Amino acid sequence: MANGKHLYLIDGSSFIFRAYHAIRPLTRPDGTPVNAVSGFCNMLFKLLRDLDDSERPSHLAVIFDAARKTFRNDIYPEYKAHRPPAPDDLIPQFSIIRDAVVAFNLPSIDSDGYEADDIIATYTKQAEAQGNRVTIVSSDKDLMQLVTDNVRMFDTMKNRYIGIEEVKEKFGLGPEKVIEIQALAGDSADNIPGVPGIGVKTAALLLEEYGNLDTLLERAGEIKQNKRRENLIEFADLARISLELVTLDQSVPGLPSFEEFTLSDIDPEKVLPFLKEQNFRSLQTRVLSHMGPDVAAEFAPLENAVPKDVKYETVSTVDALNIWIKKAEQARQVTIDTETTSVKAMAAKLVGISLSIDSGEACYIPLQHVSHSDEPVDLLSEP
Repeated sequence: MANGKHLYLIDGSSFIFRAYHAIRPLTRPDGTPVNAVSGFCNMLFKLLRDLDDSERPSHLAVIFDAARKTFRNDIYPEYKAHRPPAPDDLIPQFSIIRDAVVAFNLPSIDSDGYEADDIIATYTKQAEAQGNRVTIVSSDKDLMQLVTDNVRMFDTMKNRYIGIEEVKEKFGLGPEKVIEIQALAGDSADNIPGVPGIGVKTAALLLEEYGNLDTLLERAGEIKQNKRRENLIEFADLARISLELVTLDQSVPGLPSFEEFTLSDIDPEKVLPFLKEQNFRSLQTRVLSHMGPDVAAEFAPLENAVPKDVKYETVSTVDALNIWIKKAEQARQVTIDTETTSVKAMAAKLVGISLSIDSGEACYIPLQHVSHSDEPVDLLSEP
């Protein structure tokens, strides 16, 4: 790379909905729902915490959708028209999540009339054109059209990077053909019509044979399969409209320069008061621990961060493990956290599991810690 910069672009909108559906209903003491906020903050902190030196970006921003209506609705009014409005308990969390990004000392970017994907596409092409690397934190297939030798995606759910080969595995052809495949296959989730009867595999085969969408539609009369030929002729205009809908805008106007997104350390004076206001005690503790003993000494103990009467245990025998398994089976709810080694794509190893069944009652289960003999201790392998 010409200047060695590495830009991370987080698809914040996808983080929100993943968090909302993954976390059970949760409210602050004042009754404000915060389950999506909690999941979002935990995902964001884990991503920042697990970046090792070789993958740590020089610049990072979180990108959001500004509103449901975009320029695509002008092209095709039915675009995403069937999607229901956001759930009532999610709506008040949107602004809190924006505050969360600021609390973690990160820029939050959106633009009226454009989707988060368009903003990501714009920054990606600008950064790549200047000789920089880009990592898009998302698994959204619509963003796979942006993948190149210098642009990859990172799927945090599966802890894997998505490059050119992974795009080929999914679509049958490389990133440069993704939009044409999507134009033919359509997308029911976004109400993109496509051509009836043509799926991703068929679209890839047709494009491989005819080269591109325009040539395919011009020569559709040559296709031997009757129904396929008829649909390509009848729905050619819908295929062209679909191509407009799936093509990301790479020139969103009025955006700040990505050069302003220099990654800074988490600021305890910003993030800790925010986490305390949301009543995220467990995350408060993890953030403090990540910042090191000097910061912990300055800001801890956090008020009400740890219950006065606690029962904490390190599980070191199978008998003790079985006791906690029974407790978990009988509990109304169980909270689980994991400790892993430094994250590189598909390389993280499970080190231990934390298990809590009630406030102040928890245990830690070491799985791959090293003993004095330098042999890994793995409770799960004991008879």
